[in-house]
Amino acid sequence: MQKDLVLEWRQKYALNGMLLYVGSVVFVCYLSFGMRSNILVAPVWNAVLWIILLFTSVNAIAKGFMQENRGRLLYFYSIVSPQGIILAKIIYNTLLMLLLATICFVFYGFVLGNPVHDVPMFLLSILLGAIGFSTSLTMISSIAAKAANSSTLMAVLSFPVIVPMLLMLIKMSKNAMDGLDRSLSLDELLTLLAINMIVVTVSYILFPYLWRS
Repeated sequence: MQKDLVLEWRQKYALNGMLLYVGSVVFVCYLSFGMRSNILVAPVWNAVLWIILLFTSVNAIAKGFMQENRGRLLYFYSIVSPQGIILAKIIYNTLLMLLLATICFVFYGFVLGNPVHDVPMFLLSILLGAIGFSTSLTMISSIAAKAANSSTLMAVLSFPVIVPMLLMLIKMSKNAMDGLDRSLSLDELLTLLAINMIVVTVSYILFPYLWRS
């Protein structure tokens, strides 16, 4: 984690690039929807936000293992355990995604308005989404990095994992936007928590076998 944080602080191009991406996409949405009254209804507002967060997470997390060269990986192999590597990557990507998701939600709501009635519940869905995207894409990134065409492989592998999670997140956040009773989102909440725990556990168990290859 310290290595990734130091590199990010020295380079800053990845974080700045993600912030530029978020800002430009939100501004394009404002030009497309916000300048016309009564067009950006609540379901569209919710769907567009999650699309932005999804592509932000893919672009931010995909570089986790793909930027590591073989020599550096060999050096890591000799000094740390594979469990430490995958947990550090997951924690770092989660923190990065939480930062980007928070900035995106605040800027998105400021530019296009904030129709959310239950803000704490909506923020909880963003938290679960950031953790879910980070854990899933980190493991997929480690698998795709072993292949030649890693970007294409990551897109193919992440699609069946992310789509069910995204559907539950959209439903949970839509309930928060409408101000519905929180018990109606309990099933989605428990399912997302279970998915996150399963992905972290599977990554912790299986990554050493991938690491040795």
